[in-house]
Amino acid sequence: MAADPLAPLLDLADVAPAVDRARERVDQALRHRALRRQGGQVAAEVSLRSAVASAALEGYAHEREAVRAGTVTDPVLQGALRVAGALPGLADLWPKAPRQVLARLHTLAARGVVPEDALGRPAPEHGPGSGSGAGSGPGGEASGVPVALGARLDGLAGLVAGGTSVSPVVLAAVVHGELLALRPFAGPSGVVARAAARLTLISTGFDPRGLIAVELGHLEREPEYVGAAGAFATGTPDGLRSWLRHYATAVEIGADQLTGIGDEIG
Repeated sequence: MAADPLAPLLDLADVAPAVDRARERVDQALRHRALRRQGGQVAAEVSLRSAVASAALEGYAHEREAVRAGTVTDPVLQGALRVAGALPGLADLWPKAPRQVLARLHTLAARGVVPEDALGRPAPEHGPGSGSGAGSGPGGEASGVPVALGARLDGLAGLVAGGTSVSPVVLAAVVHGELLALRPFAGPSGVVARAAARLTLISTGFDPRGLIAVELGHLEREPEYVGAAGAFATGTPDGLRSWLRHYATAVEIGADQLTGIGDEIG
């Protein structure tokens, strides 16, 4: 049996304890009494806040109450709202057809931001290996997708489709970090990356109702988020460790935010 490609990540210093803490915090938050009585209201609030945070991380910050009132027409914010609303319906498909779901997420996120014919299509200038590679087969230059980008997206899809058995927190972190590094789509690709990571947590049963808005954790620690994502892209052990620890902390913050929302509503 082939070795799990992500298993070595848990051997990096402090990563396994950070992942365990995130799991414990999420389990505690998901037992909040408000989820039994007013779960739908809590879920709607989480969805709104996650979308506002994701748009802010993309450079389009808006006041939450203005968004709630429907007065913000910014297309990146509107795309983030569409993506957040679509996550529950895409969770079952995500491990079965990851690349199809990524295309759908991009179509939702980038409508009104990029040309219609670019929606859902990897953008060669945004991925690694642009201008390199040859051939007209799938993933080749003749298809408009550089070989390196296509191969890395296929590798990522393989992990999502069951190619690893590590903690969902680690898998979600890798999905998120890799998509940030690749930037495979034009426009608000960070919105797509954050949504794909959330889908990983939902589809694996770690956060089955999609109530942990990890985006809030990223936004609260935005300088660390940006720095750790850059470190992840280097592929070094220290870079991977930095990103995984940040991601686990962001999950904890998302759990704390859920508890706070539950207290407000319940």
